[in-house]
Amino acid sequence: MNVLITSAGRRVSLVREFQFEVNRRFGKGKVFACDLNPQLSPACQISDGYFQVPPVDHNNYIEKLTNICLENKIGIIIPTIDPELLIFANNKVKLLEKGIRVIISDPTFISMCRDKRLTHQFFDEYGITRAEDIDMEHPSYPIFVKPFDGSCSVGTFLIQDKAGLVTLDLGDPKNMYLEYFDQSAHNEFTVDMYYNRKSELTCCIPRRRIEVRSGEVNKGVTQKNFLVTYIYEKLKLVPGVFGCINLQVFVNVHTQKVIGVEINPRFGGGYPLSYFAGGNFPKWIIDEYIDGINIEYSDKWEDKLLLLRYDEEVIIQNFEERN
Repeated sequence: MNVLITSAGRRVSLVREFQFEVNRRFGKGKVFACDLNPQLSPACQISDGYFQVPPVDHNNYIEKLTNICLENKIGIIIPTIDPELLIFANNKVKLLEKGIRVIISDPTFISMCRDKRLTHQFFDEYGITRAEDIDMEHPSYPIFVKPFDGSCSVGTFLIQDKAGLVTLDLGDPKNMYLEYFDQSAHNEFTVDMYYNRKSELTCCIPRRRIEVRSGEVNKGVTQKNFLVTYIYEKLKLVPGVFGCINLQVFVNVHTQKVIGVEINPRFGGGYPLSYFAGGNFPKWIIDEYIDGINIEYSDKWEDKLLLLRYDEEVIIQNFEERN
């Protein structure tokens, strides 16, 4: 049974992790990758084979992927970027009829994650504190501004005082105006969570973000702290949620108050730290969706494991550019 990682881009670690687990289970299994420009994708180049696909919003995108999967005996698709998540969620049943399992949550949950206004409603429903909305008729400063459908911190900025309102377009319907949490008084955590086929939370690994580059963790450390129990009690069962879920929170260093920031229903860029800590999501996906094994809750992962990322080269010989 082969695996396809879509929009692979720079996700070399994720491809290698799936390769290791697929090969350990099947011996001759393959992990393929696809991208808009696979020749220039490091992850595609180190995969067992790659495919060029149209943009995710192209009307033939799902048809193209279906044909790729059927021709290459691919039984599992792993989406990786925000714009494709809802497309896959809406076509999950259609793909399953062809024997292709997309590891993705239901459309309602994906839509909630993609619209941060709905994410705030989710936090309210599940009893998780989140940033309060600022009344722009009577603003209090500083104000954190972000688009409700943003990704990777694109379009976010901080307004420190009244002077900052001069250049602000208050008519932009995408902007959310929120309470700001001083990062000197808060630690930021990304929590990698795995939900089994029953939508039960079976693993919860908080990673403190020490340094971030372009919206993705560059230095981080696992912490087996009170967040594990807190999140499990709040989110142990969320209907329609499956596979890897990425939760971002702030924690006040003085009061330990938890503030929900956003949810990404996919593998995050910092997931390799959780993998090496013992959160073996690729193995669990294979166990569940190929072997039919039920995944039970586990907290057997390594505390205080540090991630330090760096740039590494992928060198391709005899490269010829295509028009």
